[in-house]
Amino acid sequence: MRTRLISVRCGSLLSGLLLALSATALVAAPQASAATGVAAVGEALKQGPVYVAPGAEAQLSKAQADALAQKIEDAGKPVFVAVLPATAEYPQDKVLGAVRAETGITGLYAIRLGDGFNAGADRAVMPANAVRNLTEAVKTGAPVDADTQLNNFVDQALTQAKGGAPASWGTTGAAEGVPVGGLVALGAVAVIGGGGAYALVRRNRKKKEDIRREAVARLGVVVDEDITAYGEELERLDFHPGEPGADDAMRRDYEQGLDSYEKAKQIMASVQRPEEVTGVTQALEDGRFALATLDARRQGRPLPERRSPCFFDPRHGPSSEDATWAPAGGTARTVPVCTADAVRLRDGLDPAVRTVDTDRGPRPYYDAGPAYGPWAGGYFGGGVLPGLLMGTMLGSMMSSPAYASDFGGAGSGFEGGDASGADFNPSDFGGGDFGGGGGFDGGGFDGGGGF
Repeated sequence: MRTRLISVRCGSLLSGLLLALSATALVAAPQASAATGVAAVGEALKQGPVYVAPGAEAQLSKAQADALAQKIEDAGKPVFVAVLPATAEYPQDKVLGAVRAETGITGLYAIRLGDGFNAGADRAVMPANAVRNLTEAVKTGAPVDADTQLNNFVDQALTQAKGGAPASWGTTGAAEGVPVGGLVALGAVAVIGGGGAYALVRRNRKKKEDIRREAVARLGVVVDEDITAYGEELERLDFHPGEPGADDAMRRDYEQGLDSYEKAKQIMASVQRPEEVTGVTQALEDGRFALATLDARRQGRPLPERRSPCFFDPRHGPSSEDATWAPAGGTARTVPVCTADAVRLRDGLDPAVRTVDTDRGPRPYYDAGPAYGPWAGGYFGGGVLPGLLMGTMLGSMMSSPAYASDFGGAGSGFEGGDASGADFNPSDFGGGDFGGGGGFDGGGFDGGGGF
């Protein structure tokens, strides 16, 4: 009797679930079929990684699309592919960003538009430079068929894209014309596993926030030391705006130095994310140059050239020359150095390197881990830093796709596969153009150029 009762209840539950899903299908199907253009692409890609629009079936067969979709699903990466006809329904200069906005999921998007190709990604999934390089790599040479081009792109992208497949995919195939369902599987996930999926997302985001807080705490110690050292420089300078010989230029330099000091303190007092520390060290570097200029005016010496700070310790002030140096076990490179460190190097001595606390004890900042990237970036700038750090631990971490979104990037907090809606940075989203090759002109959704 008990067994029969359980069976009846289970059967009732299953019947109810199927009825609910049937009702959902009856409601959803007309909406899906009514969607056209970019809206249809977005709806389809929410259900599966590959979409072939009506009018583009000759480009990619259903079997080819299914195989490509299976490859992406097996890898579990947020990579989306659409094959579209070159019609007015899909304008070249807007379709990539529009598809991303309609789909609303953080990821890497590749579109074959007629015979053209382009791709774009959220920075949390892949850096813009990597997207452009992959895009150009599959567009060079003689024209290729869609299956070859898309598989070449996806094979390379899956090894580099960060994040996971969106939960909305469930068990799906390639969409051809309309989204291919998996409604039963999706419904079961929603009814049975929704709570577990939500808990997993919460845990992942909590872990990420814990990492951010730890990074800010580590940075706080170093930056507070920098701010204190700068304040001591102001005191040692002992400049008074009304002192004999002071002129307006000196007073402007001194005012700039004071403003930089206050700006650094204000920014640090409100820092919540590691990348915000860059503004602090930028302010300190501006201030140190102002103080160096003021000192030169007072001493009657030539005004200093605006140079990067000393690589070994930015607290040494602006560099005076470039020197050849190699980290332990690394290759030699040219770095900006202060006068004192230049003398040490010429004498065969070690430079006075800035060390920071790590789990392994005091280490040079460039071998201390990714948290110090924003700190160093404010002093040296994005264009200079990668070359200086080549072959060091920090340099290796900063060159990885994950670094920009985790430390120092302009990420929104969404990871690959997260549903972000239209929350993405259009200036980071885009490749080259929809042509068959060429350089890196056009590109992006920053208001300039085209595809």
